[in-house]
Amino acid sequence: MAQKFFYGGQAIIEGVMIRGQKSLVTAVRRPKGEICVESKPVPKIYTGKLRQLPFLRGVIVLLEAMLLGVQALMHSADVALEEEEEEVSPWMMWGMVGFSLVVSVAIFFMTPLFVTRIFDQWLESAILFNIVEGMIRLLLFVAYLKLIGRMPDIKRVFAYHGAEHQTINAYEHGVKLEPLAVREFSTAHTRCGTSFLLAVMVIAIAVFSLLGKPALWLMVASRILLLPLIAGISYEFTRYAAGHGDKVLVRAMARPGLWLQSMTTRQPELAQLEVGIAALKKALVIDHPELEAELYPVDVAVEMETGLNVEPELEPLT
Repeated sequence: MAQKFFYGGQAIIEGVMIRGQKSLVTAVRRPKGEICVESKPVPKIYTGKLRQLPFLRGVIVLLEAMLLGVQALMHSADVALEEEEEEVSPWMMWGMVGFSLVVSVAIFFMTPLFVTRIFDQWLESAILFNIVEGMIRLLLFVAYLKLIGRMPDIKRVFAYHGAEHQTINAYEHGVKLEPLAVREFSTAHTRCGTSFLLAVMVIAIAVFSLLGKPALWLMVASRILLLPLIAGISYEFTRYAAGHGDKVLVRAMARPGLWLQSMTTRQPELAQLEVGIAALKKALVIDHPELEAELYPVDVAVEMETGLNVEPELEPLT
């Protein structure tokens, strides 16, 4: 039996990106109001057998999210600002991802380590040392989310993040993909990257505690070299939680991640939900062509063909 595919994506500038089985779909709202929907095949490196191997797939998914996410963000910026899109070389893409990783490790792993070392004489226990370091790491992460969440442009991105989650939730519950129906669903989702990052920070405490309190250079090296292992374990936990939400213990363990998503999502306007729906519908039709008639009724096909708006204008939520 074929394994069930879990659709996911991310918010981009004035739009939503959906990762399907065969394609990467971006839907972006242009300045004049129309939705630009584009798709391209998912590179084979992200669809091979390695992506199915437990623990290793977590690392691959993380790299995929960063590389494809950066491409989608740059594309959405060009569409939203109506600028000519420039091709970005693979070397430049890897450079941007590498720089992001270095900055992230420096802020969220090295800074907590060196701050905790200040109190080393009062933290003789390795477990206590790593718990304090982990708490500092979590505080930095929450403070970062709070800070960027105050920026107007990021607030709109967070609203599209909510639109992506609501659209996926509606689809997974078998609800017709229409804005008024989709907005009834939660803006939180167990497979969200925010929950994954929280899992990384909590699981890091357990992994680093197993090392005790070695020399400083070993502690620094472990914060870098063990990240792939921590990412792999965190992905498996997030994936398991998404598929076993009926278990009380799993729901309890997933709740902090869902709570944290309240900082990275906002209730979207109906027009923003339209964009998320447009992205998911396109991805579904590419994967399952037989769904085209169901997802794109005749009146919508006429609208797309003639350019006429045959549906009433959607007012934003208050």
